[in-house]
Order: sequence, then C-alpha cells, then structure tokens
Amino acid sequence: MSESEIDFGLIINKIKEMLSKEPYSKTTMLGDLTKKINDPYIVLTATILSHRTKDEITEKVVMDFIKKYPTVYALANAKLEELENIIKKVGFYRNKAKILLKLAKTLIEKYSGKVPDNINELLSLPGVGRKTANCVLVYAYKKPAIPVDTHVHRIVNRLGIVETKTPEETEFELMKKIDKKYWLEINELFIRFGKSICKPIKPMCEICTLTFVCKYYNTKLPKYR
Repeated sequence: MSESEIDFGLIINKIKEMLSKEPYSKTTMLGDLTKKINDPYIVLTATILSHRTKDEITEKVVMDFIKKYPTVYALANAKLEELENIIKKVGFYRNKAKILLKLAKTLIEKYSGKVPDNINELLSLPGVGRKTANCVLVYAYKKPAIPVDTHVHRIVNRLGIVETKTPEETEFELMKKIDKKYWLEINELFIRFGKSICKPIKPMCEICTLTFVCKYYNTKLPKYR
C-alpha cells in the first residue's frame, strides 16, 4: 500500500465494525480506566505499571494503587517496601516502585504536583518514554498523539501503511502519513484489534475485513494457505 493509497478512514471504520461484535468489544485498560477516573496522575502511573504486564493484572493492581495513593502527594510520601507490596504482581515491580517514587517527587518539585501536558516536559520525567508520554497526552488530555506499542507497530506494518523496524520509527512515520484527526483513536483501536483479531501468532485473517488491503495477508500468508 503506497502513501497515496492509504484510506485510513476506511481502515478505522472497518476495525470499529469488527470490534463492535462480541467477544471483541472489550476496551483497553487505559480506555476503561479513563471512563471512570479522568486524572492525568492516574493515567501516567497506570501506564508505567502496565509495562510488560497483562491488562487483567494491571487493572487490579492499579485499583489497589489508587486506593492507597490517590494523589501524587500520597505517592511521594510512600514507603518503598509498602509500595512494592501494593504493586508486586506487575512485571519489574521493584524497579517500577523506585521510578514511581522518584516520579512523584519530581512532579511536586518541578510542576507543583501537576502532570505536564506537552511531550517534551513529559519525556523529562523519570521512567517516561515516548509511548508513556503519548498515552498521557491521548488518554488524559485528549491531545492528538500516537502511542505506539507492539500491537500498533505490528498491525500498521502488516497492513503496509509503514515499513519500519521500531515503534519509535513507526510513530514518526504515522505522524507524517496519517491525518491528525485520527490520532486519538489509533492506540485504543489498534491495541484492541491486535489482541483479539490481528494477533502476533495465528492472526484471525479468516474473519478480518481488511485482507483486501493487507500486505501481510496478500504477500506472506498465501504460501501457508
């Protein structure tokens, strides 16, 4: 699919249609969380906790975390061992606990306890990379950005929208090729699509309505069919 052939609106609509049916209609952890609690501090800390952790585990840990540390000030005063115990079910919990404490103190010292709403300031925070920063912009502040995780990276390469090697490279290519009006939707929709239909292993191509534009389906799969 060449740049001139990309009809991203069509792709978005096809994905929405597929995800409207059971059992594919479940929202992501962040999508569900921000419907209940629209707090940039919660979005930021939940995103950090979610790294290398399944959504179902992250969801429970995040709720326990929020009860114990509902504000950045509560987190800044947390004892390391106590915090580790609260989040111990997530991956790399010891490292994350240290990052979260440092993050809370940085937010208070530099930003009066508020989470920044621009990419450069977010990236200056401890433990915050591009995906996390973009998740805060999209889910907390509803600002156009493209958080690229493994699902987004895999799917846009399979569809032939981009040909990239890393999520960061994918982000910058998508920013050049995709109209900004779609940016807010990309992460939520593509993660759901990647977990339910366009899976890393054994994608469910037989029920996918995007095979007619899918580079992966039309060039790599035929030899196995």
